Amino acid sequence: MTLSAKDRRNLGIVAAGVILIFLRLELHNDSSAAVVTSIDSVPVAERRLERLRQMAATLPGKEAVLKQAQGELQTQEAGILKADTAAQAQAQLLDTIRQAASANGIDARGADELRVRPLANDYGEVTVGESFTCGIEQLVNLLADLANRPQILATEEINVSGGNDKDKKVQVRLSLSGVVSRKLVPEKKGVAEF
Repeated sequence: MTLSAKDRRNLGIVAAGVILIFLRLELHNDSSAAVVTSIDSVPVAERRLERLRQMAATLPGKEAVLKQAQGELQTQEAGILKADTAAQAQAQLLDTIRQAASANGIDARGADELRVRPLANDYGEVTVGESFTCGIEQLVNLLADLANRPQILATEEINVSGGNDKDKKVQVRLSLSGVVSRKLVPEKKGVAEF
């Protein structure tokens, strides 16, 4: 099969067109990539390097401040009741009351109130109520003993009523609260959440 002059000419035109299209695509792909001149990139890179050096130089100081803040927080949170559940925190609080009561000769055995509620954004409050009979001096010593404990404790409510016995004993209802982590406080569900 021989090609005529007309076919050869058409074949040459098609080949030249394919080559031109190929070259145009190659040039188009290369031109779409951002070309940064060396005059613009060197000062920018130097400024960026200087900024990174300054940031790296401040890192040891920031780490020291972080360690100091963590130490202060740990010191302040030393009095928080450590427990995995709210019930365990309440048991710790009951145990604290009973230890202080027995150290002062008071028989405190039954809890009549157990409550957990939020206290600010990061903490919760566990409250335990206890009723017992004791002498007034024993009550004062009990309250002093509770105030000297390392835990963060507060008396939420104290009801004292007189007795009719000749030993001058008083009826006491004491509600004691302790601080716990916020994760122990159950979340309240709104109307939309069931």
